Amino acid sequence: MFYKITFAMVMLSIFAFATSDIKNLKSFQAQFTQTITSNSNDIIEYKGEVFIKSSGKILWKYKTPVEKNVYIDNNSAIVDEPELEQAIFTQLENEINIIQLLKDSKKIDNNKYSAAIDGINYLIFTKDNKIEKISYKDNLENSVEINFLKIIQDEDIPDSLFIFSIPSNYDLIRK
Repeated sequence: MFYKITFAMVMLSIFAFATSDIKNLKSFQAQFTQTITSNSNDIIEYKGEVFIKSSGKILWKYKTPVEKNVYIDNNSAIVDEPELEQAIFTQLENEINIIQLLKDSKKIDNNKYSAAIDGINYLIFTKDNKIEKISYKDNLENSVEINFLKIIQDEDIPDSLFIFSIPSNYDLIRK
């Protein structure tokens, strides 16, 4: 289940990065709040930061309710779980094609885009040419909303941020 969510997050990252009217965006970073509401109205909220580079490097840093870092470099991912002292290495099933996502996005109005990726319909809301919010229903019919705050676009993000150094006390899991 987590890997489906991780893949959805990867697709969201690339889609959020690609759908802005600024087609030549080089980087995107922001704080985020991700709210997941089940069909029985149970709610869980995650908060953290996201960093994205046009080269395909992505880092989701979850801070609450649990610390977790998801490093993505094109079609490979590392899920760092400091509280469990483990790192999960995995290959994503589909290579992410930013250009294709750009071509597939549809502008609904001045501040709203939509796309269907892997059977999931995404709505993307922008403000001042910045991605403000993404909402969708996942494969389990959960409503997911990601709000971005303190957005910074096109500023340099060092590649070193996207490098995961494995602590010696970690268990490594390969999937």
